[in-house]
Amino acid sequence: MSLTTHTEKHFTSSETVRDIVIGMADGLTVPFALAAGLSGVIAASHIVVTAGLAEIAAGSIAMGLGGYLAARSDAEHYANERQREQREIVEKTDVEMQEVAEILETYGLTPEQSQPIVVSLSKNPKAWIDFMMRFELGLEEPDPKRALTSALTIAGAYIAGGFIPLSAYIFVSSTVAALTISIVVTLIALGVFGYVKGTFTGAPPLRSAIQTVVIGGLAAAAAFAIARAIS
Repeated sequence: MSLTTHTEKHFTSSETVRDIVIGMADGLTVPFALAAGLSGVIAASHIVVTAGLAEIAAGSIAMGLGGYLAARSDAEHYANERQREQREIVEKTDVEMQEVAEILETYGLTPEQSQPIVVSLSKNPKAWIDFMMRFELGLEEPDPKRALTSALTIAGAYIAGGFIPLSAYIFVSSTVAALTISIVVTLIALGVFGYVKGTFTGAPPLRSAIQTVVIGGLAAAAAFAIARAIS
């Protein structure tokens, strides 16, 4: 009888997808809303393009810096918690061993079954700390390159998203015509982005697409209405 090798496939790039989602979502909606708002009071599209480019530059830097600081914060939090666990297995050995036993019992092991595992872990401090970090605190060791990667990913996605609504103003001189094209192109892009996002994150793709289109459309409509009301 032939044996078929079972290969498990899991999606392991959730952090990268999260960064792309953050950057692209803001990149599509913020410049879109800005361009739509300016279209309500400005007739020359080159002014909209100038303002849009400035916003994309500032927004991508701000978003990238935010991603960098968030990733650095995660890394520092992990390092601090690991140092604390390292101290506790030395200073509070019995308490930490009891905590290991309690964790194992939540997975259905009896005290008799968990005892050999507790003893084995107590003889391997690194494995013991790794166990406590993952199963007691629910923390995974961050990639040391995560902060820079996150910053570049978010900033790049923001720039890519921002040029989609702005592209119509670059090639069309009339803000009225450019706004119409920008609305159509951006809503399509929002729908595609939302659908792909739902596919990767496990959410219903169609629902994700509709939600993304509605949120982006409302942001642009609000900016346009406010600009018109003020003018």
